Amino acid sequence: MDLETVMQELEALGKERTKKIYLSNGAHEPLFGVATGQMKPIFRKIKHNQPLAEQLYATGNYDAMYFAGVIAEPKAMSESDFERWIAGAYFYMLSDFVVAVTLAETDIAQEVSDKWIASEIELKMSAGWNCYCWLLGNRPDSEFSAEKLAAMLELAKNTIHDAPERTKYAMNNFIYTVGVSYLPLHDKAVEIAKDVGPVEVHTGSAKSKILNASINIQKAVDKSQLGFKRKHVRC
Repeated sequence: MDLETVMQELEALGKERTKKIYLSNGAHEPLFGVATGQMKPIFRKIKHNQPLAEQLYATGNYDAMYFAGVIAEPKAMSESDFERWIAGAYFYMLSDFVVAVTLAETDIAQEVSDKWIASEIELKMSAGWNCYCWLLGNRPDSEFSAEKLAAMLELAKNTIHDAPERTKYAMNNFIYTVGVSYLPLHDKAVEIAKDVGPVEVHTGSAKSKILNASINIQKAVDKSQLGFKRKHVRC
């Protein structure tokens, strides 16, 4: 299946209501408004195809860029490929749910994420922190340095309230994910979450949103979800 055919199939699946939701979350034209679940039949026909993924991502069409992440072959991508993708990720649904997810299936995930976290660029930072969340929720605890993650928890505690808005979300998610999915630092994450307290995020609407990792970790404890790991990063 070539680029033109995929674009035609995506366009046919577009819904105006879904498009409006994406636009309200930060997407911009061009896009069709395809619900992600509706992409599965096209994926079954294509499977993974990195050259086609690159063509789709380069269109700048949100739905095509999202589908690029679905069919990408992460281990065929280099650090420069991911730098190109994050540069094109113009809002959080691309940075956090396409680029970060794709990066999390590679051997260079931590190395690249560390650079992005240190970049001081909002969506790069957000993608970096979120990539760690995808990693922690999927890979064995033995693949991580407890010392490194503990230092990251301290960094989040010390900077989250002054961080850019999407980075606040990602840092809060990181604290929560360490607390739930990385058992060696559960207690420390609980302590950090309490120290951080509620995090106010300005979403662009009149009303800001309050995040609270401490409450959410406790909910996971109550549901016996500690140690949660998903089988696959990408659905």
